[in-house]
Amino acid sequence: MRLHTTAGRRLALLLTLVAGLGVAQAPAPAAHSGAARCPASVPYRSGDSGYHTFRIPAALQVPGGALLAFAEGRRNSPADNGDIDLVLRRSFDGGCTWRPLQLVADAGKDTVGNPVPVIDPVSGDIVLVTCRTIDGATKAQVTSGQVVPSVRRVYVQRSDDGGRTWSRQRDITGSVKPSGWRWYAVGPGHAVALRHGFDRDRLLVPANHSSGANGRSGGHSLYSDDGGHTWRIGYVSRSAGGPLALNESTLAELPDGRVYINARDHDRKAEGTRADAYSTDGGLTLSVPFRPQPELTGPTVQGSVLQVSRGLRSGLRSGPLLYSGPSNPDGRFRMQVRASADGGRSWQPLWSASGDPAGYSDLVQTNSRTVGLLYETGKLTYHDTIRYTQFRSPKLSAGKQP
Repeated sequence: MRLHTTAGRRLALLLTLVAGLGVAQAPAPAAHSGAARCPASVPYRSGDSGYHTFRIPAALQVPGGALLAFAEGRRNSPADNGDIDLVLRRSFDGGCTWRPLQLVADAGKDTVGNPVPVIDPVSGDIVLVTCRTIDGATKAQVTSGQVVPSVRRVYVQRSDDGGRTWSRQRDITGSVKPSGWRWYAVGPGHAVALRHGFDRDRLLVPANHSSGANGRSGGHSLYSDDGGHTWRIGYVSRSAGGPLALNESTLAELPDGRVYINARDHDRKAEGTRADAYSTDGGLTLSVPFRPQPELTGPTVQGSVLQVSRGLRSGLRSGPLLYSGPSNPDGRFRMQVRASADGGRSWQPLWSASGDPAGYSDLVQTNSRTVGLLYETGKLTYHDTIRYTQFRSPKLSAGKQP
Protein backbone atom coordinates (compact mmCIF):
# COMPACT_ATOMS: atom_id res chain seq x y z
CA MET A 1 0.00 0.00 0.00
CA ARG A 2 1.39 3.37 -1.02
CA LEU A 3 -0.44 5.65 1.39
CA HIS A 4 1.94 7.83 3.42
CA THR A 5 1.14 10.15 6.33
CA THR A 6 1.23 13.36 4.28
CA ALA A 7 -0.83 11.80 1.52
CA GLY A 8 -3.30 10.52 4.09
CA ARG A 9 -3.82 14.00 5.46
CA ARG A 10 -4.41 15.34 1.95
CA LEU A 11 -7.00 12.64 1.28
CA ALA A 12 -8.73 13.24 4.58
CA LEU A 13 -9.01 16.93 3.73
CA LEU A 14 -10.26 16.11 0.25
CA LEU A 15 -12.99 13.82 1.55
CA THR A 16 -14.06 16.32 4.21
CA LEU A 17 -14.46 19.10 1.68
CA VAL A 18 -16.22 17.12 -1.01
CA ALA A 19 -18.45 14.99 1.21
CA GLY A 20 -21.13 17.63 1.18
CA LEU A 21 -20.99 18.19 -2.54
CA GLY A 22 -22.69 14.95 -3.55
CA VAL A 23 -24.20 14.40 -6.96
CA ALA A 24 -25.90 17.14 -8.88
CA GLN A 25 -29.15 15.33 -9.60
CA ALA A 26 -29.82 18.02 -12.16
CA PRO A 27 -26.66 18.52 -14.22
CA ALA A 28 -25.04 21.93 -14.34
CA PRO A 29 -24.86 23.68 -17.71
CA ALA A 30 -22.12 22.76 -20.13
CA ALA A 31 -19.66 25.25 -21.61
CA HIS A 32 -22.40 27.44 -23.04
CA SER A 33 -25.06 29.69 -21.54
CA GLY A 34 -28.73 28.98 -21.16
CA ALA A 35 -28.47 25.20 -20.75
CA ALA A 36 -31.32 23.57 -18.87
CA ARG A 37 -30.90 21.63 -15.66
CA CYS A 38 -31.98 18.03 -16.14
CA PRO A 39 -31.68 14.50 -14.76
CA ALA A 40 -29.36 11.86 -16.17
CA SER A 41 -29.92 11.01 -19.83
CA VAL A 42 -29.50 7.96 -22.06
CA PRO A 43 -27.86 8.82 -25.41
CA TYR A 44 -27.66 5.12 -26.39
CA ARG A 45 -30.12 2.32 -25.78
CA SER A 46 -29.42 -1.15 -27.19
CA GLY A 47 -31.83 -2.01 -29.99
CA ASP A 48 -32.22 1.56 -31.25
CA SER A 49 -31.30 2.83 -34.73
CA GLY A 50 -30.85 -0.67 -36.13
CA TYR A 51 -28.07 -1.65 -33.72
CA HIS A 52 -28.25 -4.68 -31.46
CA THR A 53 -25.94 -3.16 -28.83
CA PHE A 54 -24.06 0.06 -28.11
CA ARG A 55 -20.79 -0.19 -26.22
CA ILE A 56 -17.40 1.49 -25.57
CA PRO A 57 -18.26 5.12 -24.69
CA ALA A 58 -15.95 8.10 -25.13
CA ALA A 59 -16.81 11.69 -24.25
CA LEU A 60 -15.47 15.09 -25.31
CA GLN A 61 -16.55 18.65 -24.52
CA VAL A 62 -15.98 21.07 -27.39
CA PRO A 63 -15.10 24.47 -25.87
CA GLY A 64 -18.10 26.73 -26.39
CA GLY A 65 -19.84 23.99 -28.37
CA ALA A 66 -21.35 20.54 -28.16
CA LEU A 67 -20.82 17.73 -25.71
CA LEU A 68 -19.90 14.65 -27.79
CA ALA A 69 -20.76 11.05 -26.87
CA PHE A 70 -19.04 8.44 -29.07
CA ALA A 71 -19.81 4.72 -29.04
CA GLU A 72 -19.50 1.51 -31.00
CA GLY A 73 -22.74 0.57 -32.75
CA ARG A 74 -22.75 -3.24 -32.88
CA ARG A 75 -25.14 -4.35 -35.61
CA ASN A 76 -25.92 -7.98 -34.90
CA SER A 77 -24.80 -8.94 -31.37
CA PRO A 78 -22.95 -7.62 -28.32
CA ALA A 79 -19.75 -9.40 -29.49
CA ASP A 80 -16.46 -7.47 -29.83
CA ASN A 81 -16.07 -8.48 -33.49
CA GLY A 82 -18.23 -8.43 -36.60
CA ASP A 83 -20.17 -5.56 -38.16
CA ILE A 84 -19.41 -2.66 -35.82
CA ASP A 85 -19.69 1.04 -36.73
CA LEU A 86 -18.43 4.13 -34.94
CA VAL A 87 -21.32 6.44 -34.01
CA LEU A 88 -21.80 9.79 -32.31
CA ARG A 89 -24.49 11.83 -30.62
CA ARG A 90 -24.12 15.51 -29.77
CA SER A 91 -25.76 17.57 -27.02
CA PHE A 92 -26.07 21.35 -26.97
CA ASP A 93 -27.75 21.61 -23.55
CA GLY A 94 -25.21 19.94 -21.28
CA GLY A 95 -26.35 16.37 -21.85
CA CYS A 96 -30.07 16.89 -21.26
CA THR A 97 -31.06 16.01 -24.82
CA TRP A 98 -29.15 14.56 -27.74
CA ARG A 99 -29.18 15.19 -31.49
CA PRO A 100 -29.90 12.21 -33.78
CA LEU A 101 -27.29 9.51 -34.17
CA GLN A 102 -24.43 10.24 -36.60
CA LEU A 103 -22.38 7.64 -38.43
CA VAL A 104 -18.71 8.61 -38.06
CA ALA A 105 -17.05 5.53 -39.60
CA ASP A 106 -18.39 2.38 -41.28
CA ALA A 107 -16.16 -0.41 -42.67
CA GLY A 108 -18.93 -2.56 -44.09
CA LYS A 109 -19.11 -5.86 -42.20
CA ASP A 110 -15.76 -5.28 -40.47
CA THR A 111 -15.11 -3.81 -37.03
CA VAL A 112 -14.48 -0.10 -36.37
CA GLY A 113 -14.11 0.92 -32.75
CA ASN A 114 -12.14 2.04 -29.71
CA PRO A 115 -12.89 5.77 -30.11
CA VAL A 116 -10.23 8.09 -28.64
CA PRO A 117 -11.11 11.78 -29.21
CA VAL A 118 -9.06 14.86 -28.33
CA ILE A 119 -9.09 18.54 -29.31
CA ASP A 120 -5.98 19.91 -30.98
CA PRO A 121 -5.40 23.18 -29.06
CA VAL A 122 -3.64 24.86 -32.00
CA SER A 123 -6.23 24.36 -34.76
CA GLY A 124 -9.27 23.70 -32.58
CA ASP A 125 -10.01 20.58 -34.66
CA ILE A 126 -11.28 17.39 -33.07
CA VAL A 127 -8.83 14.56 -33.71
CA LEU A 128 -10.27 11.04 -33.43
CA VAL A 129 -8.05 7.94 -33.28
CA THR A 130 -9.68 4.53 -33.77
CA CYS A 131 -8.88 0.93 -34.68
CA ARG A 132 -10.23 -1.36 -37.36
CA THR A 133 -10.18 -5.15 -37.83
CA ILE A 134 -10.46 -6.08 -41.50
CA ASP A 135 -11.47 -9.29 -43.28
CA GLY A 136 -13.77 -10.34 -40.44
CA ALA A 137 -10.95 -11.46 -38.14
CA THR A 138 -11.44 -11.85 -34.39
CA LYS A 139 -9.13 -10.79 -31.58
CA ALA A 140 -8.36 -14.43 -30.75
CA GLN A 141 -7.29 -15.09 -34.35
CA VAL A 142 -5.03 -12.02 -34.43
CA THR A 143 -3.49 -12.64 -31.02
CA SER A 144 -2.78 -16.32 -31.66
CA GLY A 145 -1.29 -15.72 -35.11
CA GLN A 146 -4.03 -17.57 -37.03
CA VAL A 147 -4.30 -14.50 -39.29
CA VAL A 148 -1.68 -11.95 -40.30
CA PRO A 149 -1.23 -9.10 -37.77
CA SER A 150 -1.83 -6.50 -40.47
CA VAL A 151 -5.60 -7.08 -40.30
CA ARG A 152 -5.62 -5.01 -37.09
CA ARG A 153 -5.05 -1.37 -38.06
CA VAL A 154 -5.04 2.19 -36.67
CA TYR A 155 -6.80 5.22 -38.17
CA VAL A 156 -7.28 8.93 -37.55
CA GLN A 157 -10.12 11.31 -38.50
CA ARG A 158 -10.71 15.04 -38.04
CA SER A 159 -13.63 17.40 -37.62
CA ASP A 160 -13.22 21.17 -38.01
CA ASP A 161 -16.85 22.00 -37.20
CA GLY A 162 -17.31 20.68 -33.68
CA GLY A 163 -18.23 17.13 -34.67
CA ARG A 164 -20.93 17.91 -37.23
CA THR A 165 -18.94 16.43 -40.10
CA TRP A 166 -15.87 14.16 -40.27
CA SER A 167 -13.05 13.44 -42.67
CA ARG A 168 -12.52 9.95 -43.99
CA GLN A 169 -10.45 7.56 -41.92
CA ARG A 170 -6.71 7.84 -42.66
CA ASP A 171 -4.52 4.78 -42.03
CA ILE A 172 -1.52 5.48 -39.73
CA THR A 173 -0.70 1.84 -38.92
CA GLY A 174 2.75 1.97 -40.53
CA SER A 175 3.84 4.75 -38.13
CA VAL A 176 2.60 3.30 -34.86
CA LYS A 177 2.55 -0.51 -35.12
CA PRO A 178 5.88 -2.43 -35.35
CA SER A 179 5.87 -5.58 -37.44
CA GLY A 180 6.23 -7.85 -34.39
CA TRP A 181 3.04 -6.63 -32.73
CA ARG A 182 -0.17 -8.59 -33.31
CA TRP A 183 -3.22 -7.21 -31.54
CA TYR A 184 -3.45 -3.43 -31.22
CA ALA A 185 -5.95 -1.14 -29.54
CA VAL A 186 -6.12 2.53 -28.60
CA GLY A 187 -7.87 3.72 -25.45
CA PRO A 188 -10.78 3.54 -25.39
CA GLY A 189 -11.80 6.88 -23.90
CA HIS A 190 -10.51 10.42 -24.36
CA ALA A 191 -6.88 11.29 -25.09
CA VAL A 192 -5.12 14.44 -23.81
CA ALA A 193 -3.47 17.53 -25.25
CA LEU A 194 -0.54 18.39 -22.97
CA ARG A 195 -0.41 21.88 -21.46
CA HIS A 196 3.04 22.19 -19.89
CA GLY A 197 6.64 22.90 -20.89
CA PHE A 198 8.34 21.76 -24.08
CA ASP A 199 5.60 19.18 -24.65
CA ARG A 200 2.80 21.75 -24.72
CA ASP A 201 0.12 20.99 -27.36
CA ARG A 202 1.33 17.40 -27.84
CA LEU A 203 -1.54 14.97 -28.47
CA LEU A 204 -1.02 11.84 -26.36
CA VAL A 205 -3.04 8.65 -26.86
CA PRO A 206 -2.89 5.59 -24.55
CA ALA A 207 -2.79 2.22 -26.31
CA ASN A 208 -1.94 -1.47 -25.92
CA HIS A 209 -0.52 -4.29 -28.03
CA SER A 210 0.32 -7.98 -27.95
CA SER A 211 3.29 -9.86 -29.35
CA GLY A 212 4.41 -13.47 -29.31
CA ALA A 213 2.57 -16.75 -29.19
CA ASN A 214 1.33 -16.40 -25.59
CA GLY A 215 -0.76 -13.35 -26.46
CA ARG A 216 0.45 -11.40 -23.43
CA SER A 217 -0.32 -7.70 -23.77
CA GLY A 218 1.51 -4.52 -22.84
CA GLY A 219 0.84 -0.80 -22.81
CA HIS A 220 2.29 1.96 -24.96
CA SER A 221 1.49 5.45 -26.17
CA LEU A 222 1.32 7.17 -29.51
CA TYR A 223 1.86 10.90 -29.84
CA SER A 224 1.65 13.73 -32.34
CA ASP A 225 3.49 17.05 -32.17
CA ASP A 226 1.81 18.54 -35.25
CA GLY A 227 -1.86 18.46 -34.33
CA GLY A 228 -2.56 14.86 -35.28
CA HIS A 229 -1.14 14.84 -38.80
CA THR A 230 1.82 12.55 -38.07
CA TRP A 231 2.15 9.99 -35.27
CA ARG A 232 4.92 8.10 -33.48
CA ILE A 233 5.23 5.52 -30.70
CA GLY A 234 6.11 6.86 -27.23
CA TYR A 235 6.66 4.73 -24.13
CA VAL A 236 6.42 0.95 -24.23
CA SER A 237 5.56 -0.66 -20.89
CA ARG A 238 8.03 -2.27 -18.58
CA SER A 239 6.69 -3.51 -15.25
CA ALA A 240 8.24 -3.47 -11.80
CA GLY A 241 8.70 -6.90 -10.21
CA GLY A 242 7.64 -9.00 -13.21
CA PRO A 243 5.52 -8.70 -16.32
CA LEU A 244 1.94 -7.45 -16.16
CA ALA A 245 -0.76 -8.19 -18.72
CA LEU A 246 -1.79 -4.62 -19.55
CA ASN A 247 -4.45 -3.33 -21.91
CA GLU A 248 -7.08 -0.58 -22.21
CA SER A 249 -5.02 2.28 -20.79
CA THR A 250 -6.15 5.76 -19.79
CA LEU A 251 -4.00 8.77 -18.91
CA ALA A 252 -4.02 12.34 -17.59
CA GLU A 253 -1.56 15.20 -17.30
CA LEU A 254 -0.99 16.17 -13.67
CA PRO A 255 -0.65 19.82 -12.57
CA ASP A 256 3.15 19.52 -12.37
CA GLY A 257 3.38 18.31 -15.98
CA ARG A 258 3.88 14.62 -15.29
CA VAL A 259 1.70 12.16 -17.17
CA TYR A 260 -0.17 9.60 -15.06
CA ILE A 261 -1.11 6.35 -16.86
CA ASN A 262 -3.57 3.79 -15.51
CA ALA A 263 -4.21 0.42 -17.19
CA ARG A 264 -6.39 -2.65 -16.91
CA ASP A 265 -4.31 -5.62 -15.72
CA HIS A 266 -5.17 -9.22 -16.59
CA ASP A 267 -2.34 -10.79 -14.56
CA ARG A 268 -4.12 -12.88 -11.93
CA LYS A 269 -0.87 -13.15 -9.96
CA ALA A 270 -0.70 -9.39 -9.53
CA GLU A 271 -2.29 -7.46 -6.69
CA GLY A 272 -5.64 -6.25 -7.97
CA THR A 273 -6.85 -5.54 -11.50
CA ARG A 274 -5.27 -2.11 -12.11
CA ALA A 275 -1.71 -0.93 -12.66
CA ASP A 276 -0.27 2.57 -13.04
CA ALA A 277 2.87 4.37 -14.17
CA TYR A 278 4.27 7.88 -14.72
CA SER A 279 6.10 9.78 -17.46
CA THR A 280 8.10 12.99 -16.99
CA ASP A 281 8.84 13.62 -20.69
CA GLY A 282 5.37 13.95 -22.14
CA GLY A 283 4.71 10.26 -22.66
CA LEU A 284 7.89 9.41 -24.57
CA THR A 285 9.26 7.14 -21.82
CA LEU A 286 8.19 5.90 -18.39
CA SER A 287 9.94 7.48 -15.42
CA VAL A 288 8.16 5.07 -13.06
CA PRO A 289 7.26 1.67 -14.59
CA PHE A 290 3.86 0.04 -14.35
CA ARG A 291 3.18 -1.57 -10.99
CA PRO A 292 -0.04 -2.86 -9.37
CA GLN A 293 -2.43 -0.27 -7.92
CA PRO A 294 -4.33 -2.26 -5.24
CA GLU A 295 -6.42 0.67 -3.98
CA LEU A 296 -8.54 0.74 -7.15
CA THR A 297 -10.52 -2.38 -6.37
CA GLY A 298 -12.91 -3.69 -8.97
CA PRO A 299 -13.37 -6.30 -11.69
CA THR A 300 -11.12 -6.64 -14.73
CA VAL A 301 -12.56 -3.86 -16.90
CA GLN A 302 -11.68 -0.61 -18.63
CA GLY A 303 -11.55 2.59 -16.56
CA SER A 304 -11.07 6.33 -17.09
CA VAL A 305 -8.95 9.00 -15.41
CA LEU A 306 -9.39 12.77 -15.49
CA GLN A 307 -7.36 15.58 -13.92
CA VAL A 308 -9.87 18.15 -12.71
CA SER A 309 -9.03 21.72 -13.71
CA ARG A 310 -10.64 24.88 -12.35
CA GLY A 311 -9.66 26.63 -15.59
CA LEU A 312 -10.47 24.44 -18.59
CA ARG A 313 -8.01 26.18 -20.91
CA SER A 314 -5.16 27.24 -18.66
CA GLY A 315 -5.14 24.23 -16.36
CA LEU A 316 -3.43 26.40 -13.73
CA ARG A 317 -5.77 25.79 -10.81
CA SER A 318 -6.39 22.11 -10.45
CA GLY A 319 -8.45 19.83 -8.29
CA PRO A 320 -7.94 16.13 -7.66
CA LEU A 321 -7.29 13.33 -10.11
CA LEU A 322 -10.43 11.25 -10.72
CA TYR A 323 -10.92 7.60 -11.72
CA SER A 324 -14.17 5.94 -12.86
CA GLY A 325 -14.92 2.23 -13.00
CA PRO A 326 -17.06 -0.50 -11.43
CA SER A 327 -16.09 -0.99 -7.78
CA ASN A 328 -17.48 -4.47 -7.06
CA PRO A 329 -14.43 -6.79 -7.17
CA ASP A 330 -16.62 -9.81 -7.98
CA GLY A 331 -18.26 -8.49 -11.13
CA ARG A 332 -19.18 -5.49 -13.27
CA PHE A 333 -21.45 -3.68 -10.83
CA ARG A 334 -21.57 -0.40 -8.87
CA MET A 335 -20.04 2.35 -11.03
CA GLN A 336 -17.97 4.58 -8.79
CA VAL A 337 -15.81 7.69 -9.11
CA ARG A 338 -12.72 7.77 -6.90
CA ALA A 339 -10.40 10.69 -6.15
CA SER A 340 -6.69 11.11 -5.53
CA ALA A 341 -5.14 14.22 -3.96
CA ASP A 342 -1.57 12.99 -4.50
CA GLY A 343 -1.35 12.38 -8.22
CA GLY A 344 -2.57 8.77 -8.24
CA ARG A 345 -0.48 7.31 -5.41
CA SER A 346 -3.54 6.74 -3.22
CA TRP A 347 -7.30 6.74 -3.84
CA GLN A 348 -10.55 7.19 -1.93
CA PRO A 349 -14.23 6.81 -2.98
CA LEU A 350 -15.89 10.06 -4.05
CA TRP A 351 -19.27 9.10 -5.49
CA SER A 352 -21.18 5.96 -6.53
CA ALA A 353 -23.47 6.35 -9.54
CA SER A 354 -25.61 3.29 -8.71
CA GLY A 355 -25.41 -0.34 -7.65
CA ASP A 356 -26.57 -1.56 -11.07
CA PRO A 357 -24.50 -3.56 -13.55
CA ALA A 358 -21.86 -1.26 -15.05
CA GLY A 359 -18.99 -1.60 -17.51
CA TYR A 360 -16.87 0.82 -19.52
CA SER A 361 -16.86 4.56 -18.80
CA ASP A 362 -15.33 7.91 -19.69
CA LEU A 363 -14.98 11.07 -17.59
CA VAL A 364 -15.29 14.53 -19.13
CA GLN A 365 -15.07 17.99 -17.59
CA THR A 366 -17.79 20.20 -19.04
CA ASN A 367 -17.01 23.43 -17.17
CA SER A 368 -15.08 24.60 -14.11
CA ARG A 369 -17.77 23.26 -11.77
CA THR A 370 -19.00 20.08 -13.40
CA VAL A 371 -17.67 16.65 -14.39
CA GLY A 372 -19.67 14.32 -16.62
CA LEU A 373 -19.66 10.53 -16.63
CA LEU A 374 -20.61 8.56 -19.75
CA TYR A 375 -20.90 4.87 -18.86
CA GLU A 376 -22.36 1.49 -19.74
CA THR A 377 -25.12 0.35 -17.40
CA GLY A 378 -28.51 -1.35 -17.17
CA LYS A 379 -30.84 -3.18 -14.86
CA LEU A 380 -30.19 -6.59 -16.45
CA THR A 381 -26.77 -6.27 -18.10
CA TYR A 382 -24.05 -3.63 -18.12
CA HIS A 383 -24.59 -2.98 -21.84
CA ASP A 384 -28.34 -2.30 -21.88
CA THR A 385 -27.67 1.43 -22.22
CA ILE A 386 -24.97 4.05 -22.26
CA ARG A 387 -25.94 6.66 -19.67
CA TYR A 388 -24.75 10.21 -19.09
CA THR A 389 -24.80 11.89 -15.68
CA GLN A 390 -22.96 14.71 -13.93
CA PHE A 391 -21.63 15.68 -10.52
CA ARG A 392 -20.02 18.75 -9.02
CA SER A 393 -16.25 18.77 -9.33
CA PRO A 394 -14.38 19.09 -6.03
CA LYS A 395 -13.25 22.65 -5.36
CA LEU A 396 -10.16 21.61 -3.46
CA SER A 397 -6.75 22.39 -4.93
CA ALA A 398 -4.68 19.25 -5.11
CA GLY A 399 -1.68 21.27 -3.93
CA LYS A 400 1.88 20.30 -4.66
CA GLN A 401 2.35 16.90 -6.23
CA PRO A 402 4.83 14.62 -4.46
